[in-house]
Amino acid sequence: MMASVLVVDDEEDIRELVGIYIKNEGYQVYKAANGKDALDIIDNMSIDITILDVMMADMDGITLCMEIRKKSNIPIIMLSAKDQDMDKVIGLSAGADDYLAKPFNPVELIARVKAQLRRYKDFNNQKQSNILEYLDLTMNIDTHRVFLSSKEILLTPKEFAILELLWKNKGNVFSTEHIYDMLWSEEEAYDINNVIMVHIRNIRSKIETDLKNPKYIKTVWGVGYKFS
Repeated sequence: MMASVLVVDDEEDIRELVGIYIKNEGYQVYKAANGKDALDIIDNMSIDITILDVMMADMDGITLCMEIRKKSNIPIIMLSAKDQDMDKVIGLSAGADDYLAKPFNPVELIARVKAQLRRYKDFNNQKQSNILEYLDLTMNIDTHRVFLSSKEILLTPKEFAILELLWKNKGNVFSTEHIYDMLWSEEEAYDINNVIMVHIRNIRSKIETDLKNPKYIKTVWGVGYKFS
């Protein structure tokens, strides 16, 4: 999908110039002459990055940047006629990701837009890879939390590790020995099958609504377990 870029500047010439270069790169362009219109567009459209001017009449760029940050983490590139270090610090402290002084080279602006979009995409891909969702079950790898129909399910560290292992390898069958080798550092237990079976049973009792017909962790008889 093409990225969508919001250009916010009270100077029409700047909006048109930036818009032309953005369109030439194959991006979709939205334009706003003031902060209020910009916020309306962000609320109603899917915006991937914002380019905004610092010096605007009704709502300056710093204030607009902070308002955007209350609702979105999209990249923000600030434009300003000022090229003082303190102005850059203020802009970046307000939540901007980059800062470019006017007059600017449109080619440099496009390069920065591409760089910010690439970082944003990489960040979101990494973030999404750490949140697993299937049916009514959600697992957040970073926060070590599991939710069933928005209700938090408390798992022990080993239960969490087993669920994560099976989920991340969805469809693959793991024998009890393989699960034990992957997740236990101590020497082999006396009865590995029983150890893993007890943990699987405990997990199922917490996440399955019908223990006779589990929809998350399936048993492959004679082989092991898999995440459905």
